[in-house]
Amino acid sequence: MRPELVIFDCDGVLVDSEGPLSELVVADLATRGFEVSAADFHDRFTGGTMKDVDRRLREAGADLPEDWVAFIYQRIFARMAEGVEMTAGAVALIDWLEARGVAVAVASNGPMEKMRGSLGPSGLLERLGARVFSAHDHGTAKPEPGLLLIAAEAAGVAPERAVMVDDSPVGHWAARDAGMQFFGYVEHGNAAKMEAEGVATVHSMAELQAGLEALLDG
Repeated sequence: MRPELVIFDCDGVLVDSEGPLSELVVADLATRGFEVSAADFHDRFTGGTMKDVDRRLREAGADLPEDWVAFIYQRIFARMAEGVEMTAGAVALIDWLEARGVAVAVASNGPMEKMRGSLGPSGLLERLGARVFSAHDHGTAKPEPGLLLIAAEAAGVAPERAVMVDDSPVGHWAARDAGMQFFGYVEHGNAAKMEAEGVATVHSMAELQAGLEALLDG
């Protein structure tokens, strides 16, 4: 079905931030006696909300203070303010989609302050404006479908006419339950987890454009 809306996740899709942020968290965990590599942390713990990451770390034996989520978010905000790399071709793909008459939105489990650091320098945050949706503002987070449905409703697009692009299984589960098409974006990691979901995966914005073009012209 020809898409009328493409919804992007932010971290790990539009911006290459998962690596730097994983390293930041891993360094903090090491000070608390919990040793894990950045690659292993990304594979085992990223995806979902930071509260979920906190829960899973505690279950794995990490000794964290009660206010760890708030503490680590402040560290994350400071790191994002230093700047992170946009994914190569991301802005050009958004340009291409809008030239084809396809609406674009962002739906992230992260707070808006985090996206100010990730999307602000490129101008995407200002450009997309009210089309950027944070789970912290809407009270629903992936893997629940609610945030994606809110984005589709705001665009005036039926869910079956929307495509979600995410680098995490939680994004796939949200898209599935929302009745949306889906691409797993694995340029920055999570390839094995996404392939285990049995979804279409892409390794670059060029591959993603080719996949979306097939849907648009099919």
